[in-house]
Amino acid sequence: MILKIRNMVCRHCVETVRRVLTDAGFNVEDVTLGQAEISPAPSADQIEKIAGLLRDNDFELIADPDIELVDATKRAVIHHVRNISECRLNLSACLSEHIGLSYDYISRVFSRIEGRTIERYHILQKVERVKELLTEPGMTLAEAADIAGYSSAAHLSRQFKEVTGMTTSQFLSSGASATLRQSLDKV
Repeated sequence: MILKIRNMVCRHCVETVRRVLTDAGFNVEDVTLGQAEISPAPSADQIEKIAGLLRDNDFELIADPDIELVDATKRAVIHHVRNISECRLNLSACLSEHIGLSYDYISRVFSRIEGRTIERYHILQKVERVKELLTEPGMTLAEAADIAGYSSAAHLSRQFKEVTGMTTSQFLSSGASATLRQSLDKV
């Protein structure tokens, strides 16, 4: 049986879901971002138990198709931001291709469920990616801008300040970058 799971965004999430399901006594055949395949098929009581265990780890079983679409959209945006060849392509075309639905439909559902636009979510993910890049030794702002798909370091700087409330220099000197680097090293 395939379980659709919300809030999975990284390999740490995949490992956590695999551990939770294994500890619950299921044979975990596969876990990827947004879903897990388990056997045997769980009973209704077991589904409730799984839902509780996942909630305890900040995940959620998905039953609503619109919520599943929003989760798939988030995963596609994250893929778009982290794939160096794709981040330069048009986001709406990439999402339509990955999800197999029109961008207008995806956008309407996303905004209704999330209370924000896909574009805003995309910007937030790009800034998070830049934070990670800037923690890499020797990484320049121009290199981070290029890798993250920004047209220029100046554009990156403006957007970074708008989202975080600080300049990239302030971020680097604040100690937040060292904390982020340590947490990334643990993943």
